[in-house]
Amino acid sequence: MTQAQTQNLKACDPQWTRIGWIGTGVMGAAMCAHLLKAGYSVAVHNRTREKAVPLLEQGARWVESPAEAAREAHVVLSMVGFPEDVWEVYLGKEGVLQTAREGTVVVDMTTTEPHLAQEIHKYAKTKGVYAVDAPVSGGDVGAREGTLSIMIGGDPEAVDVVLPLFRILGKNIVYQGPAGAGQHTKMCNQIVIAGTMIGVCESLLYGARAGLDLETMLQSISRGAAACWTLDNLAPRILKKNFDPGFFVEHFIKDMGIALKEAERMGLCLPGLALVHQLYLAVKAQGHGKKGTHALMLALEQLAGSRP
Repeated sequence: MTQAQTQNLKACDPQWTRIGWIGTGVMGAAMCAHLLKAGYSVAVHNRTREKAVPLLEQGARWVESPAEAAREAHVVLSMVGFPEDVWEVYLGKEGVLQTAREGTVVVDMTTTEPHLAQEIHKYAKTKGVYAVDAPVSGGDVGAREGTLSIMIGGDPEAVDVVLPLFRILGKNIVYQGPAGAGQHTKMCNQIVIAGTMIGVCESLLYGARAGLDLETMLQSISRGAAACWTLDNLAPRILKKNFDPGFFVEHFIKDMGIALKEAERMGLCLPGLALVHQLYLAVKAQGHGKKGTHALMLALEQLAGSRP
C-alpha cells in the first residue's frame, strides 16, 4: 500500500472514513452497531432487508448489493454464513471487487475456507485492493460487548490501517500471518470448541445422573482446571433449556467440515473432531440446525436416555 493510499484512509478516522458492511445476522448486526456508535458512516447490505432495519434506525444507509456497499467505501467488512456466500459477496457479479476502488481494504470476518481467503486476496491485488481475513470468536456475547477475539491474515500494512476498527469490535486482536492464516487459526479455535462442548454436555449428564445440584456443581468446576468460556456462558443456558443461537449449529457443522477437509489435505487425522462432527450432524437431523451450538446436549440426552 502506498503512503498516499494509507494517508487517504486517515487511519480510519470516523469523521472521514466511509464503511461498507455486509451481513446483519446474530453476529454481524451487533458488530456493525458498534461502528455506528463510534461515529462511522456505514452503508449496509443484507440478503434480507428486514434484518438490517435496527441498523438503519441507528443511522446506517441501505444499499442493494455488496457492489453498491463497496462503491464509495474506504473499508468494506463482511460477516455472512457460508463459503459460497463469501464467494458471492466478493467475487460474484454484484460482488465487492467489482466496484471497490484502488486502495480500498476489504475485510472478511466470516469463518470460511483458507484457500478462499487466499483466492480473494490474490484477485483483490489485481484491482489494487487489499484483502484481509479476520474471523472472530466469542459468539453473540462477544459481538454485543465488543470483546471478540480476532484472528487476522493478510498484508501487514493493510492490517495496520484497519486496526482501529478491530479495536472497536474486539479485545484480543492478533495478526497471524499472510492471507488465509486467520482462517487456519479459526479452525484451531473451532477444534478446541468442539472438544470442549462435548465435555461440558457430558459433565452435565453425568452430574444429573449422580444426583448433583448442577448449578452448585458448576460453581466448583468453573473455577478450577476445567474453567472455560463454554462453562461460563453456555452451561447456564443448557440448564435453562435455552438453546437460542449465539452461533448456529449448521454454521458450526460447516466450520468443522472445513477443518476436517483441511486436515485431510494435510494428511492429518483428527478423530475427536470427526466424532463431534457426526454428533452435530445428528443434532441437525433432529431439526435443531438453527439452534445454538450448545444444542449438542439434545443429541447426547437422546443417546443417554436422560436429561440434566
